[in-house]
Amino acid sequence: MVKADTLVSIGLPVRNAGERVIPVVESVLAQDHPNVELVISDNGSTDDTEEVCRALAARDDRIAYHRQPHNIGLFNNFVRTITVANGAFFRWIGDDDRLGPTFVSRCLREFDEDPRLILVTTQVAYLGPDNGTQTASYDGTALRSADPVDRLAELLRLLNESHLLIDPLYGMMRRAPVAAIPRRNMLREDEVFAVKLALAGPWGHVPEVLARRGWKHDKLSDIARRLDVPAWQSHFATTLQCLEILRWLRGADLSPEQLSQARSAVYRMYAGRQARTVRHRSRKLLRMAMARH
Repeated sequence: MVKADTLVSIGLPVRNAGERVIPVVESVLAQDHPNVELVISDNGSTDDTEEVCRALAARDDRIAYHRQPHNIGLFNNFVRTITVANGAFFRWIGDDDRLGPTFVSRCLREFDEDPRLILVTTQVAYLGPDNGTQTASYDGTALRSADPVDRLAELLRLLNESHLLIDPLYGMMRRAPVAAIPRRNMLREDEVFAVKLALAGPWGHVPEVLARRGWKHDKLSDIARRLDVPAWQSHFATTLQCLEILRWLRGADLSPEQLSQARSAVYRMYAGRQARTVRHRSRKLLRMAMARH
C-alpha cells in the first residue's frame, strides 16, 4: 500500500533557465500530496540560474539543488536527477512545464490500486510556440497487460500514431527499478527508454489533463547537436533506434515465441515510419517541382 507520507521526487534538469524555473518550481511545491522532493540539477549554467535556484531552495527545504561544475551534457544531466533523488516514486519535469496540483496524489492512487504498475501516465496539455494547446485522450488498456509483448506492441503503435496520446518519459514511475535500467545517449533515446519501461512492467494511465508541457517540433539535426551526438545519426535515426530496441530484446526475459512477436512489432513500427518518411519526401519534392513552374 502507498502511504500518505510516501516521498515523491520530481526531477528538474536545467541549464541557463534563469527565472523561467520559478513557475515550474511553484507548480511542484503546490502539490496536494504532503511529501514532495524537488531535485534540481543545474548543468553548469552560465547565467543567473544558480542564484535563482539557491534563493528558491533557501525558502523551502523540499528543494534539493545540485550544481554540476561544468556542462555534463543534456542527457547526462537529465539522468542525474533520478540518481540523486530519494523518493520511492519519481517524475521528470522540464523547465517550461507545469504540474497540476493533484498530479502526484492522483498518480499515487493508481499505484495503490494496482501494485504491479511500474509507471503511471496522464493526459498532458502541450503548449506550442504559438501558445496554442493540444491534447488527446488515450483510453486503451493494453499497457496494463501482464504480457510484455502486448505492452510493447501497444507502445510502438502509439509512438507511430501521435505524441499527444501518451508520454511515458513524463509519467510517474517507481524510482528504484527505473533508475536501474541502463541508458545511453542517442537520438530518440526517449522512445528506446519507453520500450524498456514497457518490457519492465505494466503501466497505468489517468485519462485526465494533470500536466502541461512546452512543445515544439525540432529537426533531428538540431536535436543531435544539443545531445552532442554525431550529425550523421540524424539521417538514420529510425534505423538506429530499431536496432537498439532489437538489441535490448535479446536480453529481455522473453520466451522464444514472445521474442518473435516482439521483433515483428518492431519491424511493423519501422515499416510504418519508413513509409511515412517516403510520403513526406514525395510531397516535398512535388511542392518543389510545382514551385518551379
